[in-house]
Amino acid sequence: MKKLASICLGLGLLVTSQAHADPSMECSGGSQVEIGDCVRATEETVNKTVELALGFAMDSAKELDTVTGREVAAKALTASQQAWSGYRDAHCEYVGSTFGGGSGTGIAIMSCRVELGRQRVSSLMNGLN
Repeated sequence: MKKLASICLGLGLLVTSQAHADPSMECSGGSQVEIGDCVRATEETVNKTVELALGFAMDSAKELDTVTGREVAAKALTASQQAWSGYRDAHCEYVGSTFGGGSGTGIAIMSCRVELGRQRVSSLMNGLN
């Protein structure tokens, strides 16, 4: 029960923000600097939440490995996380490249990372079911 409470608390920040399609649109600000600062802060929160969810998923994977006597789930999760990180970085760089070096490039990259991070949290937590 304590674990469930921790999950709910740690993921509470994302629940309200997942309803929005574009992280930059969630930020109220008149300038690109203000919007960039807001998206950067959101990305930091999402990164921490991904790490939290990954920790819960890894605990579950290790427990499964112990119960089954196999060392499969934790290794698979580690490989999955590495692949996801590579995909996130490459895909968001691509998204940024579509801005042609314009002033919104950084915001686009961070927004992409926020969106994919939110999706990753959902994937990691769904794997706990």
